[in-house]
Amino acid sequence: MEDIDAIAALQDPVRRRLYEYVAGQGREVGRNEAAEATGVARTLAAHHLDKLADAGLLESGSRRLTGRSGPGAGRPAKVYTRSRAERSVSLPARDYRTAAELLAEAAEEAGLDAGLCAAARRRGEALRGSAEPCDDLDAAMKLLAARGYEPHIEGSEDEAGGGAAARVVRMRNCPFHAVAERFPPLVCGMNLALLEGLIGADGAVRARMDAWPGECCVILEPSKNNID
Repeated sequence: MEDIDAIAALQDPVRRRLYEYVAGQGREVGRNEAAEATGVARTLAAHHLDKLADAGLLESGSRRLTGRSGPGAGRPAKVYTRSRAERSVSLPARDYRTAAELLAEAAEEAGLDAGLCAAARRRGEALRGSAEPCDDLDAAMKLLAARGYEPHIEGSEDEAGGGAAARVVRMRNCPFHAVAERFPPLVCGMNLALLEGLIGADGAVRARMDAWPGECCVILEPSKNNID
């Protein structure tokens, strides 16, 4: 019932906008910033942010947003980040996570990594269907966003002469996070193969491993052929 109550907290449209904004930043967000970004009064934003924290959807803390310390630095401000806890609702009750973990354990013990990756790549290709391989990072981001990866661009085309290669797509969410934590080589390899099939192997974008704390282990970048 706790998960149902937590998800029900998002029924309020203002509360949902605030949650989506905080979740999309990948960092701590203060009340003033959240209020301005969502177009609501600070007091209303504070009320809803605290409700989201009470429901376990956000985590709250405090720090000085000015970057200063010592006398005259001001009082610490309340800040919020998305909670790491997962919420799911299934009626009637289902337990797909346990099934996934059992299958991953059996695949790992049997050394079926290559077969799993091949199946994942085929599934990615099937999900892409008749669409052409991604021709740029923006197109790839749309695909990833639709599948819950929460992609965001890092770097810039003007960055220190790095050109287009300086831009990469990182993902704040791994849809397979719970199972990946227990079986990282197996599941991360499967995820990489799935994304390779989804974006297309012969396109202008390639996927590769680049683990980053708190984010998906795969990043996307312009392919070498596209850079040249």
